[in-house]
Amino acid sequence: MKQFIKYVLATMTGLSLFSIVIFFFGIFSLGVLVAISDSKNPVLPNSVLSIHLEGNLVDRSQEDIWSVLSSDESLVIGLDDVLKSIEEAKRNDNIKGIYISAGLFEGGYASLSEIRRALLSFKETGKFIVAYSGAYTQKCYYLASVADKIFLNGEGIIDLNGISSSTVFYKNLLQNIGVDMQVIKVGTYKSFSEQYTNTEMSPANREQMQVLTSSIWKSILQEISESRGVPVDSLDAMASSFVSFQTQMQCVDWKLVDGICYYDEVEDYIRQLLGLDEDEEVPVVEPKDLLPDDLMEEKSGTQIAVVYAIGEIDNGTMEGINSSELSKTLRELAKNKDVAAVVLRVNSPGGSAYGSEQIWRATQLVKEKKPIIVSMGDYAASGGYYLSCAADRIFAEPTTVTGSIGIFCVIPNAEKLMKKIGIDYESVNTNPYADVPNLMRPLSDSEQRIMQGYVDRGYKLFVNRCAVGRTMQYYELEKIAQGRVWSGASALELGLVDELGGLDEAIESAAAQAQVFGYSIVEYPAKKTLLETLSEKPSLGMDKIFLGTELKKEKDVLDRIRRIDRMQASLPYEIVMQ
Repeated sequence: MKQFIKYVLATMTGLSLFSIVIFFFGIFSLGVLVAISDSKNPVLPNSVLSIHLEGNLVDRSQEDIWSVLSSDESLVIGLDDVLKSIEEAKRNDNIKGIYISAGLFEGGYASLSEIRRALLSFKETGKFIVAYSGAYTQKCYYLASVADKIFLNGEGIIDLNGISSSTVFYKNLLQNIGVDMQVIKVGTYKSFSEQYTNTEMSPANREQMQVLTSSIWKSILQEISESRGVPVDSLDAMASSFVSFQTQMQCVDWKLVDGICYYDEVEDYIRQLLGLDEDEEVPVVEPKDLLPDDLMEEKSGTQIAVVYAIGEIDNGTMEGINSSELSKTLRELAKNKDVAAVVLRVNSPGGSAYGSEQIWRATQLVKEKKPIIVSMGDYAASGGYYLSCAADRIFAEPTTVTGSIGIFCVIPNAEKLMKKIGIDYESVNTNPYADVPNLMRPLSDSEQRIMQGYVDRGYKLFVNRCAVGRTMQYYELEKIAQGRVWSGASALELGLVDELGGLDEAIESAAAQAQVFGYSIVEYPAKKTLLETLSEKPSLGMDKIFLGTELKKEKDVLDRIRRIDRMQASLPYEIVMQ
């Protein structure tokens, strides 16, 4: 009865809160709509597009009421919006240049490569790009290095110190609390489970991470070198001298920047480029001012469908890839006669092996009817590669993290923990394996053997899918599988991808293979309005409000431990490049 009363009270409280939020949202959304309708102003002559690098870069922008209601004021920038605004600025004769201001900005190197390439295309029109900051992070500097002129504040710094990838090991923590992580895996380099079973990297994992980071660093240095006219070896030597703590004039001498100045002096310089008098205001355009209002626009005629597969596969939240929904979308597109080709945009570290197989099947159904091209973002590894391998053509950035063709399963054994806290356990089973998996006891030898066979079969299926998709012999593909991660540049050499490029190049390839010239681009899933998002799942984002962003990483770790008893095709660790 107490449980029943608790659930009733919780439900009533939830409904009351939801009603208040809906009421507030009705007023709020009206204000937002009015603001949006008033914000679209004509672009004045001699305008400059201002791109402020602040916050987190994601593949797609999405309206989110909870970021407004909560205390989390961190910015989220959509890669799609940035690319569209640069392209529009390139075509608009009233926009003469781009001003890049760099702040605390976080994004994957592959996504930054796409923006950088768009900026290079913008420069080909003869328009200018100017960058300024008081503190360039390495990623911001990589992006800003494309500018015609790079300026640094007199007290500013540049972070160009190389790439580091690290991980945290939980073995001793788990042992201290009495939890043993039982690992069943295939692949010498499939290292996800090491964080639970080791206190340091295995030689194989250290090797693959060294090769991966070195390849990405080489690509970054090469692009900066081409833009700044500084040899790669010289840039690498600068990075080894701890650039962050060198003097500002040293950065000028090394040609990392073109000058030291304050913001008002940069503004004066831009004014000169535009031919304006010193008392004239520089007409500034924000990226959102250039975006089309096509959220609800119906498109007819020949279409290229761009399908986004972002996040972990079947991770149990609304933020990742739902294999059932994505598979359904692909099956429907295969039958849609208006859709000439499909581009699958993958930005995923993997996840459920079962879910990956279902999406793979759906890509096969599309391939039987029309071209399907994959565009890889920052990550398209493990399950992310699984769902990509059947495509007619695969595009990746040089800095994309891909491969990781391997499978694992980890089952926690909390028997010692239960004894520590005074809990005893016993079960009665009708059959030998009726209580498997059981977190209250270790796996028996026979259970371990049976599960290893299960994982082995999953691995062989994964490798075979990739071998067939890449038209390679099984043994050839297996040599570069083993759970090993590769950069996009290395993947191209190994035959895991077909070409280096981004989403635009993938769309062009899809159109060429479908032999269509006049077409519209339709994105799936369609972007939702604030009201649609709220009506689908009122609780979406409430964890931000009540849990707080400070605990998000810890919560993510616990969530991953909770679900890893399923067979997983995931990246080794959560690879973060700094």
